[in-house]
Amino acid sequence: MAASGESTRRVFGTDRELLAFKPEGQRYTAKDKVSKGLFLEVNPSGVKSWHYRYSLNGKQDRLVLGHYPEITLKDARNMRDDAAACVAKGVSPKADKTDKKKMSFYDYGEMYYHEVVCSDRADPRSMRAYLVKDIYPILGHLGMVDITVEDVRKTVWRKKEQGYDAAAKEVRGLLKRMFDYAMTLGIVPFNPVLAIPSRHVFKAVSRDRVLSTEEIKNYYTALFTSRIHRPRKLGLLLSLLTLVRKTELNSARWEDVDLENRLWQIPVTKNTTGGKNSRPMLVYLSTQVVEIFKELKVISGDSAYVFNGRIPNQPIAHNVLNYAQKQALSLTEIPHFTIHDLRRTASTHLHEQGFHSDAIEACLNHAKVGVRGTYNKAIYQNIRIDIMQKWSDFVFSTIYEPNLVFFKQHSGADT
Repeated sequence: MAASGESTRRVFGTDRELLAFKPEGQRYTAKDKVSKGLFLEVNPSGVKSWHYRYSLNGKQDRLVLGHYPEITLKDARNMRDDAAACVAKGVSPKADKTDKKKMSFYDYGEMYYHEVVCSDRADPRSMRAYLVKDIYPILGHLGMVDITVEDVRKTVWRKKEQGYDAAAKEVRGLLKRMFDYAMTLGIVPFNPVLAIPSRHVFKAVSRDRVLSTEEIKNYYTALFTSRIHRPRKLGLLLSLLTLVRKTELNSARWEDVDLENRLWQIPVTKNTTGGKNSRPMLVYLSTQVVEIFKELKVISGDSAYVFNGRIPNQPIAHNVLNYAQKQALSLTEIPHFTIHDLRRTASTHLHEQGFHSDAIEACLNHAKVGVRGTYNKAIYQNIRIDIMQKWSDFVFSTIYEPNLVFFKQHSGADT
């Protein structure tokens, strides 16, 4: 059952050994020393999944048990033992989960998450969060064939009523994909989500928010003097200085950051699944950005990620910087803006300062369109290096003086 590129020579017996497994260029597996047939699969994205491999009626098969560390080594062994007991009786451990008449939404959701979401997405954490926090509490106990349009509406509108319309649209989209797949498998006869059009949940509005120089000064002063965790303050500053997207910042890995040569090579951008919209991105680091990365390196320690998450050796959750940004914004009278608006802010100020337009677009990693995009492959290296340094100089000239204490504090972290 081992896929191409896997290796089962690695073994484990303790949690310490499990934590030591690091993501590599190819997927690989490790075998439990104690429980026969129990394996841990480590993906290049860092996701670790439990699998039980068994033979039934002369055929090899495997059962996905869940993710580590959400499912502990002890729990995985217990689940493996339960599944092995079924196999010993000649019964597939998948039987109950694949009974279409008995399948609950929770059982189906777990199957869909592990077999579809984890395969399609390099970082499935946001989808996992929607399932656990927003969908399972309402639909998890219901049978797949019993779920109505009203059940779906209740699930989606619960998120809207919390004030998160864009997230409600994400929940609706996830549910639609789940029921589309369930129809393909013959589990349900129709998709109840289709009765709730996406445009009725949330309609994206074209944004043109740009922070003025005074707003940049006031916002970062409020941020730096707040009690927000220091790495998050530095992350929000990097968002303005580097022009990268929030997802690229969240998942930044030290192996991609070359401080000596002042380069940050981001292998996958925009589309985190590595699809057609994904383009590698090269960020030239200013003197100030290099110093910020050096401080973050001290804070992150041995982690593979620039920003540590709660789970060991995993990046921060997708909404951590959003929450920090809103906390800081609430301390000001500045009109609402999002983290993504910082990219537009940087682009607008740079254009106003007279920098080369195509070079600015290259700094933003925007794709050129039309004939010009096909033939103009210049990366404007020297111009971009100059842009990034002068942009940092401009930002620091705006925010440094009122925040001397913050910039001189390079040890410890805020509470």
